[in-house]
Amino acid sequence: MNDDHDAAGAMRFIFEAGVLKRAARTGWWFAGVKDPESIADHSFRTALIGMVLAAMEGADPARVSMLCVLHDTQETRITDIPHIARRYLTAAPNATVTADQVAACPPAVADLINTAVAEYEAGETPEAIVARDADKLECLVQAVEYCHQGIDNVQRWIDSSRAALKTASAHRLADAALSGQPLAWLIPPPSPA
Repeated sequence: MNDDHDAAGAMRFIFEAGVLKRAARTGWWFAGVKDPESIADHSFRTALIGMVLAAMEGADPARVSMLCVLHDTQETRITDIPHIARRYLTAAPNATVTADQVAACPPAVADLINTAVAEYEAGETPEAIVARDADKLECLVQAVEYCHQGIDNVQRWIDSSRAALKTASAHRLADAALSGQPLAWLIPPPSPA
């Protein structure tokens, strides 16, 4: 393979990932959210939460952030299947979808992405555990924000997300989200005395 071919293969994946900027997180429609955040919006904040959780839990923040960025990239091909739909549909495993997505990428790129997705899916390393918590915590945080915006049918997302959390730090952050105000950051902190 030549360098131009490798670059073209990598760019195919990059263009495909751009679809996530336009693809909605469809489960929120059941709660009455007319214009939910995109999958890319979700993945971005999941990566930030993952970085924070990794620092709190002593995991590798860069690795966790990468796992978080990649955790839903398969949804360009299988879409965001709502939880209720999973009772009736069987999607290809994420690792299989990812392998297809990166097949034209340079081997080093394909190996990096395939390995990261396999790690996330296995959920066994400290980084994968933290990344999975970040995913659930982002859903909980989004539900809290929707609740503060007047969407009152989000408690099942809060409850299921919270029940799935594994790390102590994720539980502490969930408690802070549930007792906090999403726009509190707009108010300057009090000056030290």
